[in-house]
Amino acid sequence: MKVEGNRQINLHDCKPGLEHFRAEVIRGLQRTPKELPCKYFYDEQGSYLFERICGLDEYYIPRTEMAIMEACIDDMVESMGPNVILIEYGSGNSAKTRFLLDHLHDIAAYVPIDISREQLLSAVDELAADYPGLEVFPVCADYTNSFELPVVESPETRRVVYFPGSTISNFNPAEARKFLEHITGVCGPGGGLLIGVDLKKDPAVLHSAYNDCQGVTAAFNLNLLERLNRELDFDFQTDSFEHYAFYNPGEGRIEMHLISLRDQVVRTDDLAIPFARGESIRTENSYKFTLEEFQEVSTAAGFEVRHAWTDEKQWFSVQYLVNTG
Repeated sequence: MKVEGNRQINLHDCKPGLEHFRAEVIRGLQRTPKELPCKYFYDEQGSYLFERICGLDEYYIPRTEMAIMEACIDDMVESMGPNVILIEYGSGNSAKTRFLLDHLHDIAAYVPIDISREQLLSAVDELAADYPGLEVFPVCADYTNSFELPVVESPETRRVVYFPGSTISNFNPAEARKFLEHITGVCGPGGGLLIGVDLKKDPAVLHSAYNDCQGVTAAFNLNLLERLNRELDFDFQTDSFEHYAFYNPGEGRIEMHLISLRDQVVRTDDLAIPFARGESIRTENSYKFTLEEFQEVSTAAGFEVRHAWTDEKQWFSVQYLVNTG
């Protein structure tokens, strides 16, 4: 429990324990090809590096999404309606959320969900101070797994899930459909989803976005190995791995990898994991959609696309979907 002024804010903590983390990591490293879940990028250092990525010239997503929101916020708010419970998946630093909160009418409550406990609590502290009348119910959880939302006693008009950025891109189309089906259950019949969707574009733009000249994305990728060393007692030599990201046109996705620069063996406890020179660990997929492709996925999940706002270049879209169930 946290106290802000005269308010009590209860953290609903559903974050899986260290053994779950270890089991997922070991399972991924024993696969062929090797892979690690991208959700584990976001420890304190990873969250800091991602905020730096969001300020890079090459990384177009945050500024393009924000420009769409600034241009279309009145339409978005009208679509969502008054007295909503806003449930945000992956709340991050809440910059776009603040803009949304500033324009929503009589919001009933805000439920931020994030896997990074430290970042979540920091964001909640600031929001509680800046929005003293806002009821906040933070949830620390891995939203790709099952967890319970807190009970919000409020006469809301509807639930609206907010899923900004391009995080839906980390799911392949079948996984994206399944995840969206889960969200239909969260928001309920007539509920909504305001979501950011990255669109297909010139591969050169995508390559630059994931291979910035300052090497921040490379540091972000390699920090995943450093986290495994810190928290799970692995002995990765991070200077023996190299960041590698490319656009796979056949799959319509960016792939991020960590490439072993030599033959080596990585250990933790009594487990030894061999790497051949040139072998990779895939750390992230980021699928890109056309508007038609995403509509097909969302419709199959039980949503109707009511609005799809884009920038002039059609690099990115913010969409409002309604659960038709």
